[in-house]
Amino acid sequence: MKSTAATSSTETTKKLLPIILATSIFMQMLDSTILNTSLPAIARDLHESPLDMQNAIISYVLTLAVFMPVSGFLSDKFGTRRIFILSLILFSAGSLFCSLSQNLSQLVVARMIQGVGGSLMTPVGKLALIRTFPKHELLKAMNFAIVPALIGPVLGPLVGGYMVDYLSWHWIFLINIPIGLLGIALSVRFMPDYKSPIIDFDLKGFLIFAAASLLLSVALELFGNTVHITPVLVILLGGFLMLYFYYRHASRDENPIFPLNLFQVRTFRVGILGNLATRLGISSIPLLLPMMIQIAYGESAVTSGWIVAPMALTAMFGKSVVIGILDRFGYRATLMTNTFVIGMLICSLAIPAVNTSIYWYIPIIAVLGFFNSIQFTSMNTISIADLRQYHTSSGNSLVSVNQQLAIGFGVAFGLIVLKIFQGDERLIHNEIHNAFRYTFLVVGVLTILSGFIFRRLHFRDGDNMKSEDR
Repeated sequence: MKSTAATSSTETTKKLLPIILATSIFMQMLDSTILNTSLPAIARDLHESPLDMQNAIISYVLTLAVFMPVSGFLSDKFGTRRIFILSLILFSAGSLFCSLSQNLSQLVVARMIQGVGGSLMTPVGKLALIRTFPKHELLKAMNFAIVPALIGPVLGPLVGGYMVDYLSWHWIFLINIPIGLLGIALSVRFMPDYKSPIIDFDLKGFLIFAAASLLLSVALELFGNTVHITPVLVILLGGFLMLYFYYRHASRDENPIFPLNLFQVRTFRVGILGNLATRLGISSIPLLLPMMIQIAYGESAVTSGWIVAPMALTAMFGKSVVIGILDRFGYRATLMTNTFVIGMLICSLAIPAVNTSIYWYIPIIAVLGFFNSIQFTSMNTISIADLRQYHTSSGNSLVSVNQQLAIGFGVAFGLIVLKIFQGDERLIHNEIHNAFRYTFLVVGVLTILSGFIFRRLHFRDGDNMKSEDR
């Protein structure tokens, strides 16, 4: 009888855990896409330039990058259930503070509170998923967890646009609160509570790695905000120096926060590097395109939201076919080909001129959403395909840190390139739209080149992720 009850409980957890993870990802995706389309309105209300509003995005991403390394330790020590619920509470509270912000500084601080919650939310949820499902079921489970979450980017631009145009931007953050409460209610009952008997937190390694992440990110942000290049280069050099110090520390420490032997696993190594390089190009598009439509074309936030929305709709379709594609072609061929296609699509965003209808962007962005969906699922799963059980917490945390750093770098890089072209009036002929077009070309070419990283995969890599019934 007990065995039957335990089996029933496990099956219930397997059914609901992807939904719980989807709740957290949904909240984060909804929050980020609402903010992207609302930045010009927020900038006007706070008396800031729209091109300087990246602080509201990058501060959140930097907080994620700094605190994500501790997610594995905290979940091992206090249990996945407690930490996940705490993360939802922090994210919801940060959303409330964002809605009450009266200036950019307050908004940045509130976004950092959100970032602390977000730094634990998705990694701990993914860790529970990885420990619950065997590897041959993990791809399907993780893919299912992301499908409902893709509703966020559909609702984000539209809901955010309507709220900005007809209500106030302050309301765009309040929508997170009922979603957070739903996630808390589900987690209290159904989130598994995994702990580890071995608890040894590498505080020194965490501080060194956090310092490296901050310095590198701040340097990249300052590249687009200052004419004095020397201090920025010093900060950048300091970031790389801290990475070197972490390498030396991890070489000597018995239990570093991120063991160096993680990188001896080929699929993890290629997945980490490919994630970083590819997202550096892709991540700026959801910010640049709505910004261009509002600034260069003079359209409303609602209109820019409708233009971007097809990306999420086709992404859901991509999630439904990605497993079949990976089963047939494998990770190596899929990732190399898919990255090339994404790069070409980004470059094609530069084709429409300023007097061309903005609706020409809809088919491009729709197809881009489909291939982005395949890319993210493939990269995320190949990174953890060959990790051993004792590397699960640290490996999953590092994948999450790398992903969020790449997003932050991508946003900052896209805005830096845009500002460089914007400052060259002879090149853009005093037309801001041309600055966006050249930026899309640079970002697209970078994405194409990043595809060569996946050549280092073996054609059989990822076979252990296939379902046993296929």
